Amino acid sequence: MIKYFQKITEDFVCEACGKEVKGNGYTNHCPVCLVSKHVDIFPGDRLEECQGLMDPVALEVKGDKYRITHRCRECSYEKINDVQEEDNMDAVYALAKNLADKVSK
Repeated sequence: MIKYFQKITEDFVCEACGKEVKGNGYTNHCPVCLVSKHVDIFPGDRLEECQGLMDPVALEVKGDKYRITHRCRECSYEKINDVQEEDNMDAVYALAKNLADKVSK
């Protein structure tokens, strides 16, 4: 039987900005630069072979939550992740501004 979610609490060093990140079992991106890593097929399984960095490429609001779309630099896979309480909101706002600037050009 396939487990579709496995909670794994692990710390990591962000490969994009070098920040040491303390994981909480649900951490799926760096709270400083918002970059993620393509490590899972199903959350927590660590079975994805790609291992590419995933850039934040879109931001949406769903209800009272912000959600970031990450796109893998290697294979273009996209995954949506909720903005977390510990995320740097200045980085979230900068992402929103960058996206808005692209649309207005």
